[in-house]
Amino acid sequence: MTSKDHRPYRAVPAGTEDWHMHGHDGSREAGRQECLRLLASVSIGRVVCTLDALPAVVPVTFQLDDDRGVLLCTSARSRLVRATDGHVVAFQADRFDEPEGTGWSVTVTGRASVVTDPEESARLRATGSHPWVPAAEQVFIRIAPELVSGRVLAAATARAS
Repeated sequence: MTSKDHRPYRAVPAGTEDWHMHGHDGSREAGRQECLRLLASVSIGRVVCTLDALPAVVPVTFQLDDDRGVLLCTSARSRLVRATDGHVVAFQADRFDEPEGTGWSVTVTGRASVVTDPEESARLRATGSHPWVPAAEQVFIRIAPELVSGRVLAAATARAS
């Protein structure tokens, strides 16, 4: 596979000059710990998965668990459970302040699994996130934080300098 300029395509660019921005766009890469700290500051994100053989982006409430896994709570009968359990998915959350020109975006990629341990489920019901729409039969989905990446936008005034 080649890019438009006919140089060989690289799935993961070699060297930071290709992958990390140099500040020309006013953003910088966030490290894993900063990404997890940013994620912990919000409660709404999006799961990217496959539904009916098509890509889907599903807004969800979430929280980070003690192991930094992303926890979602949903109906046990939801399409989201069938689409994510046992599959590698992406999870994305962000926060932006358009007038200030600041914000961040974090993506977690990892295998999703339904929490089946009764004790763990009880602990999460007591302390975990809750779905937007209450359901009689709720389950938790954990997304393992195998890959964590993010970008932080600098203030508009910092970009101008």
